[in-house]
Amino acid sequence: MHMPKIIAEAKTFEVAHGTNLREALLAQDIDLYSEGSKVLNCYGYGICGACVVLVEGAVSQPTILEKIWMTLPTHSSHKERRLACKVKVLGDVCVTKFDGYFGNGEESIWTPDRGLTVAP
Repeated sequence: MHMPKIIAEAKTFEVAHGTNLREALLAQDIDLYSEGSKVLNCYGYGICGACVVLVEGAVSQPTILEKIWMTLPTHSSHKERRLACKVKVLGDVCVTKFDGYFGNGEESIWTPDRGLTVAP
């Protein structure tokens, strides 16, 4: 069976089908959190909203919790973004991280093919 590939921060790696995106990114030392959220985050419980990324590819559907988060003013202008802690990787994906405490900014910090470009 084909193992899904994740491309993020100029790294490409394989994971098992159904792997949690947040855990996979952190296991590869990918800089998922910006600014103070490196210290103040919920460690994957989906209650802080700090691990928001743009994910392109085959992933699980948004959870109710994600849908609620993405209606809040912090994220409402970026409904296509996802909480990495609630995403299951189902196929090959590309991930982009944006600036702002919650990853809710307009400038990318890193893209699938480009490593860290801005001090987080």
